[in-house]
Amino acid sequence: MRSFQHESKPARVIFGNGTLQSKLKEEVQRLGVRHALVLSTGFQADLAQEAAKLLGEGDTAIKVSMYTNATMHTPIEVTEEAMSSMGDADCLIALGGGSTTGLSKAIALRRPGMPQIVVPTTYAGSEATSVVGQTENRKKTTVKSKDILPGTIIYDVGLTLTLPATMTCTSGLNAIAHAVEGL
Repeated sequence: MRSFQHESKPARVIFGNGTLQSKLKEEVQRLGVRHALVLSTGFQADLAQEAAKLLGEGDTAIKVSMYTNATMHTPIEVTEEAMSSMGDADCLIALGGGSTTGLSKAIALRRPGMPQIVVPTTYAGSEATSVVGQTENRKKTTVKSKDILPGTIIYDVGLTLTLPATMTCTSGLNAIAHAVEGL
């Protein structure tokens, strides 16, 4: 057996059914956020819109920008496009699977110290690894840094209950890959 040493930043984990609706705004307020950039894929845009609405309501409303074009393998151009839409955002909120989490990590790589809240909708597990894969000129590279680990992960069980069987299977296999890459 090979010896190894592993260091990671602790994440605040919030788990339950309905936690997107009941805990997201509370967590954003706890972090002192004034302007959040909500990230998703086009497929998850309705969920991103729901989160933006939750954050923008009431006496404690915060400013929200949205970027709904997260893409597999995090192309550098997509990261740059998302960053150009963030304005003075002081927090990233990623809603979705590995593509959205990867985009959030890629932005965090370029904006060290920016708080990230990740709300996974699949079982892939990339929200708990310190690795981000990025694509440039059709070549994928990876970067490993504990600085890109999200500070908050909100697991809302209700968001995964309606996953199609094929997505459940592929994201489960992807979770195994992320477990190995985390070593």
